Amino acid sequence: MLNYYKTIENRIVKIDRVENGCWVSVIAPSEEEIRILVDEMQIDPGFVRAALDEEEASRVDSDDDNTLIIVDVPIAEKETDDTTVVFSTMPMAIIYTPQYLVTISLKPNSIIDEFSNGIIKNLHTAQKTQFLLKMLLRIANRFLQYLKQIDKLSDTTESLLHKLMRNKEIIQLLGLEKSLVYFSTSLKSNEVTLEKIMRGRIIKLYEEDEDLLGDVIIEIKQAIEMCSIYSNILSGTMDAFASIISNNLNIVMKTLTSLTIIMTIPNIIFGMYGMNVSGLPSPTFLTSIVATVLLMAVTALILSRKGLLK
Repeated sequence: MLNYYKTIENRIVKIDRVENGCWVSVIAPSEEEIRILVDEMQIDPGFVRAALDEEEASRVDSDDDNTLIIVDVPIAEKETDDTTVVFSTMPMAIIYTPQYLVTISLKPNSIIDEFSNGIIKNLHTAQKTQFLLKMLLRIANRFLQYLKQIDKLSDTTESLLHKLMRNKEIIQLLGLEKSLVYFSTSLKSNEVTLEKIMRGRIIKLYEEDEDLLGDVIIEIKQAIEMCSIYSNILSGTMDAFASIISNNLNIVMKTLTSLTIIMTIPNIIFGMYGMNVSGLPSPTFLTSIVATVLLMAVTALILSRKGLLK
């Protein structure tokens, strides 16, 4: 999908064709749209291929007057059961050209939607550097927003685990822990990319641009710190629940073993009195019953005092 947007009377408006000072939004492009990017808009084919590689790492690259900036964007998707939310990241390319700014994404994301729908105020597509930095700032804010959601989800799941030790909640905590690993890796890569831009060698920065980029870097550093804290907390929580589950299993096994010992006594007594031999004391049915009950009671009392029946 290939769309063109331009700021007209302080509003983001969709236009029919590419113009100087516009923003070109490309999402999951077809072969025809890729041809338009390469042949008509004169974008380096290598930049386009890199933008469409879902494994591409965050980086900056320049070729003549065009600059490729790839950053990782956080996404939240629901699984097939429509209850579990999976957080991950995907690369998004921002190509900075003298005429316009181009964004290329493998699939729709909330950042592009917010910009194209005019939710972000004071945007001017002709001010390409400001537009780029505001997009980077929005990406950093989205990381922070999703990190807070992950923290709330982990707290809710932990509360459920206190009541019900089910595999579903444990699997969900594992998924959140994996999401934090993805976020941490992407945030660190984005930080390196932003620091390269901060040097001003790739894109010319004015004083107000440097201030805005500084805000983006601060947000990214804050997200990295939050990600590290939440990851440590979640890891400690998983270890604690693993210990609790192991301890509960030990308690159950201990109780079952004690009951097995008690239930073995009748077999021993009845086995002795059931043998076809002479010389047994009081070889009557009542004697075997009384002896069995007494031995079971004494054994249960001893095991109970040692804490083996709790």
